[in-house]
Amino acid sequence: MRLLHLADLHLGKRVNGFSMLDDQKYILSQILTIIDTYTPQAVVIAGDVYDRTIPPEEAVSLFDHFLVQLSKRKLDVFLISGNHDSAERVAFGNQLMEASGIHVSPVYQGEVQPIVLTDAAGEVAFYLIPFLKPVHVRPFFPDAKIEDYTDAMRTVVDSLKLDTNRRNVAVVHQFVTGAALSGSEELAIGGLDAVDASVFSPFDYVALGHLHGAQRAGGDGIRYAGSPLKYSISERNQNKSVTLVDLGEKGTVNVQLIPLQPKRDVCQFCGTFEDLMARQEVCEDYCEIILTDEQDVPNAMNRLRALYPNLMHMAYDNTRTRSQTSVLGARAPLAQPIELFEELYEAQNGQSMNDEQRAYMRELIAEIWEGEQ
Repeated sequence: MRLLHLADLHLGKRVNGFSMLDDQKYILSQILTIIDTYTPQAVVIAGDVYDRTIPPEEAVSLFDHFLVQLSKRKLDVFLISGNHDSAERVAFGNQLMEASGIHVSPVYQGEVQPIVLTDAAGEVAFYLIPFLKPVHVRPFFPDAKIEDYTDAMRTVVDSLKLDTNRRNVAVVHQFVTGAALSGSEELAIGGLDAVDASVFSPFDYVALGHLHGAQRAGGDGIRYAGSPLKYSISERNQNKSVTLVDLGEKGTVNVQLIPLQPKRDVCQFCGTFEDLMARQEVCEDYCEIILTDEQDVPNAMNRLRALYPNLMHMAYDNTRTRSQTSVLGARAPLAQPIELFEELYEAQNGQSMNDEQRAYMRELIAEIWEGEQ
């Protein structure tokens, strides 16, 4: 069975004030061409369909058109909500869409029912698990010890009672340990929202969303598809793609990355104002410009946009800015919130926290992070 794995469309997104909708329309059309070329039996969309819980009308219209085009191709589509989505809005009409082969994860209510497809090698069961926090899971498993995201996801997976004799696919939107970050994902300080990759070991393939770089996450069969477009300057060196997955007999999974070519790329230019303005052709790509001039150039950004109309950001790299960086010092690695609080407590009280105080603070930090009252 051949699957096309997508994720993190972020329809309606704006980057540094620039709407990405035109670029998104272009890349979705390209994805449809890839589908026609490689003829998968199913398309998986692993969350963050939209960039906001209340997406703009144009984004909803674009996704509606994309789903209609997928339905016309007689594909099964498996879709979950991500942390940027409203689970309720994404799930609207899911029972009606089932008749068209569009399978949407409902709002989590303590269970996930598999959707089973069949090919020459037997059954493939798809489990659609929307983005979940521990606070979403605890009410349905009051006897389970759920202290973090790994506990929550392990509890959910254990409750599925998988038939390991058939092939099982999970569609998940979480931060799984062992993956590399970009600059445009929303992650918890200190990795509080991390899920250990071992949780997903019972599955033959795990279609992940959340991180924007296509990559493995703890195993060959646990993969992020990445976003189809570069959504920050930090992603400029990433090669965007869609992930083609061939599920053979039980235990056989082959993965191929099919490259995407955006309407406009994302890049960075570095040099003096004079050198950058000597360009012969207008650059339509989204870009960041680093000026190396020792003196600030008057009205530089507006003047540069004559040749770089999609200039997103401008900064200086010169003696002055480097000395400021030196004074500030290198940024320390992000610490766990409990570690930061322990340092503050010791500085103010001249002694370390005891075990009872530490346990109380861990619980309080978890409640604050999950939005509990």
